[in-house]
Amino acid sequence: MVQYAEIGECRMAYHRQGAGETMLLVHGITTYSFIWRNIIPLLSNRYDVIAVDLPGCGESDKPLDKPYAIKNHAEYLKTFVDTLGISRFHFVGHDLGGGMGQIFAVRHPEMLISLMLVNTVAYDFWPVQPITAMRTPIIRQFLMSTFDMGTFRLLIEHGIYHKDSVTETLMEMFQAPMQSSGGRKAFLHFARCLDNHNLTDIEDDLRHLDLPVLILRGDADPYLSAAIAEKLHDEIPGSCLERISTASHYIQEDEPDWVAQHLLAFANRNTAS
Repeated sequence: MVQYAEIGECRMAYHRQGAGETMLLVHGITTYSFIWRNIIPLLSNRYDVIAVDLPGCGESDKPLDKPYAIKNHAEYLKTFVDTLGISRFHFVGHDLGGGMGQIFAVRHPEMLISLMLVNTVAYDFWPVQPITAMRTPIIRQFLMSTFDMGTFRLLIEHGIYHKDSVTETLMEMFQAPMQSSGGRKAFLHFARCLDNHNLTDIEDDLRHLDLPVLILRGDADPYLSAAIAEKLHDEIPGSCLERISTASHYIQEDEPDWVAQHLLAFANRNTAS
């Protein structure tokens, strides 16, 4: 069941299940909390699992007068957990959500029990096509007037390894926010706000993180290169890197059991107590 938290003037939607230490699941661009639906039940027997919709995404409010840069989203998440009364938690971030986790870890390390990055952005290896094209005014205007669900479907299919899992039901979940003008505007606003300086500015801070960090990578990801995971692993002290060949960018769809297994094992080894 969807719940809501008031974050200033924005209402953020989230799903919560389980009990124990809190594990916050944060999605990236093109998705929202649904991307974790196959993983939440596998985590919630041991953890208080919260899957959030970022502002502008899913069922959260979609204000266009607020910045959607990942450094801003990191602070929205800080306000979100404060509002829920959560003082320490495990941060799990996918795609741009992983970038938000890196910023959160640098700004508020005392709040994180661990940081788990899943096919994440980092450094200056992003944004990537086709997201960068959406930042061009003429392309944005074209997409707003004739948003092509066929092109959007190809973008999603390209990021999934097991093509037989690309069902109409799955595509309906991906496409749901794009069915309204407000959802499309918010998506394009998110793309326009992206700035890799948000992460290059903290590059040195990552080298001094004193925090358990897990990096998961689906090696068939066509959007984010292996160099991202490898550099994070090389530069974050004591970090762990796990890879799987049978997963693409949307690794939660390709290998949910594998992802959950590694999240659980890492969190179990790194508890607050």
